[in-house]
Amino acid sequence: MEKTIDENVQGNALDVTPKNNNTKKLFIESYGCAMNFSDSEVVASILSKQGYNTTQILEEADLVLVNTCSIRDKAEQTVRKRLEKYNAVKRDHNPKMKVGVLGCMAERLKEKFLDQEKIVDMVVGPDAYKDIPNLLAEVEDGKDAVNVILSKEETYGDISPVRLNSNGINALVSITRGCDNMCTFCVVPFTRGRERSRDPRSILEEINELSVKGYKEITLLGQNVDSYLWYGGGLKKEFKNATEMQKATAISFSQLLDQVATAQPHMRVRFSTSNPQDMTQDVFVVMAKHKNICNHVHLPVQSGSDRILKEMNRQHTVAQYITLVDKLKEILPDCSISQDLITGFPSETEADHQDTSGPNATSKVCFWIHVQIL
Repeated sequence: MEKTIDENVQGNALDVTPKNNNTKKLFIESYGCAMNFSDSEVVASILSKQGYNTTQILEEADLVLVNTCSIRDKAEQTVRKRLEKYNAVKRDHNPKMKVGVLGCMAERLKEKFLDQEKIVDMVVGPDAYKDIPNLLAEVEDGKDAVNVILSKEETYGDISPVRLNSNGINALVSITRGCDNMCTFCVVPFTRGRERSRDPRSILEEINELSVKGYKEITLLGQNVDSYLWYGGGLKKEFKNATEMQKATAISFSQLLDQVATAQPHMRVRFSTSNPQDMTQDVFVVMAKHKNICNHVHLPVQSGSDRILKEMNRQHTVAQYITLVDKLKEILPDCSISQDLITGFPSETEADHQDTSGPNATSKVCFWIHVQIL
């Protein structure tokens, strides 16, 4: 998915119904995109089995975790300020408190956090959350604990996430991890690893459980949901080496979407985020087939300049984007589109900017989409 960031939920301390037998307190804050918030639910589930209940009171926490984002400098600066706050509380009120950093900043700044600045006890990358109990044991032994190894297999498909700050209606369901696209403005392939997809059986099991609990809407979540491809496990880039049987029985995103909508016809289904190079017509066909799939696609064009798109290493042109939207209009006339645009990209000229925002561009990219589609 694109790193779409909801400013309204940044830094919320997560809280769930406590388990009576749990005696330790976990304070966990999340910053960044929806994937980080989904990951925090996985972490809370893992630690619940280790005796932790969540709390929204920082001063009473035994363990403080912050799930971090590296896509923008503002997010990193905010996290650094929060780490200063945690350490002040640890120094003045709760010296036994342990502090850990999770997520993308953990992988990128592990040495600074642990060795140079010494502001955390534990650093855990996005693929190492199952190792948190072992890392906590190392912390208790007085050691700095770190695991930022990127996995070729981990999808956390065997963990039922604890729903944090949930309204009981909407839930995020992760279907992929990592990304292979290597857009020049994005750190995801380096902080979250290469792309792999989750077993569709575990996805359907999680969604069925959510339905039983009364949830009404789910969002299928991934760095790039359209490139979902399950062929038995492993990296997507290794699909070319799969057996003929694996290739014949592989499940694409459109097939998964069809399975989900069919399994739970009374639940609304959304997905985020899409990439124009991977979005295919069969997804639109499935959306048209099922009334419970919401008529909305988040389809970032990023720029109206083909030169800038090439600089971004985006694998689509403006013409290809418009052709894709034309096909979407044809199959789903009432479908809405949202998108991301980057302006001021390195080397962008005024002509490039006008291709995106100028009077000639309105019919080509921005205004054209919103008027014709919305």
